[in-house]
Amino acid sequence: MPEKLAELQRLWLIEAVRYNVLPLDDRKAERGNADIAGRPTLIRGNTQVLYSGMHGLGENLVVNIKNKSHAVTAQLVIPEGGANGVIIAQGGMFGGWTIYTQDGRLTYYYNLLGVQPFKVQGEKPIPPGEHQVRIEFDYDGGGLGRGGTISLYIDGEKTGEGRLDRTQPNIFSPDDKTDVGRDRGTAVSPDYTSATSAFNGRIDWVQLDLGEDANNPAHQISADERFRIKMALQ
Repeated sequence: MPEKLAELQRLWLIEAVRYNVLPLDDRKAERGNADIAGRPTLIRGNTQVLYSGMHGLGENLVVNIKNKSHAVTAQLVIPEGGANGVIIAQGGMFGGWTIYTQDGRLTYYYNLLGVQPFKVQGEKPIPPGEHQVRIEFDYDGGGLGRGGTISLYIDGEKTGEGRLDRTQPNIFSPDDKTDVGRDRGTAVSPDYTSATSAFNGRIDWVQLDLGEDANNPAHQISADERFRIKMALQ
């Protein structure tokens, strides 16, 4: 019945146009990354500030750091005796990244699909008191899922550096979300568990920056910017 087939195909196209189904997209994993899929996201721009206690944020609620240079800066108060625990984590044991303190030292851990780990740790502990820590990822470029150089800073002073050979290009995890102050889902790093991941100091804020904003030569958010953030908390 070729005539009936043609009639149904035409009817399908009419309804598809009416309900914005077109163009059809048969991609799979790529659709998890809004930049690749070409769909809108809830978060726009190159900068986002998160605060202590925020948790369960899906990937569409956090600026997309995949396949690009980025930086993560956190304003912390370190207790006497040193800091331990998660500052921020995205994803889980089958893919994701986390920034935490281990034996007082700033640590970055990237979990590539639960198969290959990358870990960079600062050379010395963060002293007690108020400090600003920063992780910079200088993406190699040249395609999706490439690697890059990780640099760790405490108050603008470099404390560690390492290489990340490759990254996840599309999605970290459909169910393990982004958490500030602890890792509530499956643990990104084997250095802690969800139960032991809580940060034992104070996190004032965590800021994610992309592109040019990630290459701030001062490696430190200015006093004016810190004042703006504090006023926003009033």
